[in-house]
Amino acid sequence: MRIFFTLCFIALSLIGHCQKDIKTLLEKHNKGEIPYISVQELAMPKTEAVILDARETTEYETSHIEDAIHVGYNAFDLDIVKENVPDKTSKIVVYCSLGIRSEHIAERLKNEGYTNVFNLFGGIFEWKNNDFVVYDQNNEPTENVHAFSKEWSKWLLKGNKIYD
Repeated sequence: MRIFFTLCFIALSLIGHCQKDIKTLLEKHNKGEIPYISVQELAMPKTEAVILDARETTEYETSHIEDAIHVGYNAFDLDIVKENVPDKTSKIVVYCSLGIRSEHIAERLKNEGYTNVFNLFGGIFEWKNNDFVVYDQNNEPTENVHAFSKEWSKWLLKGNKIYD
């Protein structure tokens, strides 16, 4: 029993440490002009938000958050957002793998006049690391998560890492 509690303590410490490291990573790469929303807050039943996936098509088809609208990154299409979110005061949460690409897309939305835009802290990796469900291209639950690259995949602690 003592070993069990020790292992639990170590696991919880690593998760907390990982979140701190993700925070450091995001501080290094992001400007911080877009507020973050946590995966726990987004997952709350009363949180009503339009969720935008700012990853590439292959990533989205492998795994995405339920009801997320794919808007892409390299070929970001603002018209998709305008079609799906005509009210510029709607709550929008943008995510990618970790929260770097999504900040760029969120900034573009802010520049277009959207006023209630958030960046998902830790992206889909943090979502999966917290045991929230992701869906495949058929909108079926999956354990597969597109890991973006070998370098960035170290931040994905749970699920099956999929690469192109």
